[in-house]
Amino acid sequence: MATEIVIAQTTIDDEDKAKALALGAVEARLAACAHVDSPFTAVYRWKGNIETAQEWRISYKTTTDRLPELSAWVAREHSYEVPEWITLPVTGGSEAYLSWVVEESAA
Repeated sequence: MATEIVIAQTTIDDEDKAKALALGAVEARLAACAHVDSPFTAVYRWKGNIETAQEWRISYKTTTDRLPELSAWVAREHSYEVPEWITLPVTGGSEAYLSWVVEESAA
C-alpha cells in the first residue's frame, strides 16, 4: 500500500469533549475512525508543578496525507493550551482494514 497509515492521539479532560473530538474528525473525513478510551489518571509536570487529572484518550486512524489537516483541526477544536499530539506509524495490518482507512479518510 503506497499511502501510509498512522494512529494520531490526543487526550482531554471531559468525556463529552472527547466524543466531540472523535465525531468531528470522522464527520470531516480527517480520520476513518476514532476510539475514545475509558478515563485514566494522567500524572504530569505543568508550569513547575506535578499535576494529576482524569483524561480520555482519542486515537484517530488516518493517513499521512490527511494528518496535517487533522492536526490543525484538533489544535483549533481542543480546549488545552498545549494538547498532547503524537503519531504512531502503522507498520502492518489487514490489507482490507488499511484500505478501508485510506478510503474513509480521503478528502
